[in-house]
Amino acid sequence: MTTLILASGSPRRRLLLGALGLPFAVRPADVDETPQPGEDASELVRRLAVAKAEAGVAAAPERPIVVLAADTLVSVDGEVLGKPVDEADAARMLRLLSGSRHQVLTGVAVASADDGPARLDVEVETTHVHMATWTDQQIADYVASGEPMDKAG
Repeated sequence: MTTLILASGSPRRRLLLGALGLPFAVRPADVDETPQPGEDASELVRRLAVAKAEAGVAAAPERPIVVLAADTLVSVDGEVLGKPVDEADAARMLRLLSGSRHQVLTGVAVASADDGPARLDVEVETTHVHMATWTDQQIADYVASGEPMDKAG
């Protein structure tokens, strides 16, 4: 039987995959998420999804195996926003996004391996979002809720 691995610690990804009713293991892949010089958001999410999928296959002794990995970033006016480092950073990001049209990019990679070399499929999806203008109080309230702390942008 093929082992399915989710190479992510994201509670939302765990819920989405769990909704399919398939058995899977959660094994977050530890990769350096530092952007490379000149790398745009699309290239970055693609590279990170691939790195996580490849790391998941390399770390797993089971065969056959399928590893699902993903990465999501927000891009606004050319600035790439990952997860905020603290509440002040979350508020800064929300002020930047408030009233803006921006992009949410998700890279998804699926690596599979049996007795031979691993196979890899990867896609990047971009969603264009227009966020309403938020007041300083709305931003402060949302940050205080803790919700934005583990989400890109």
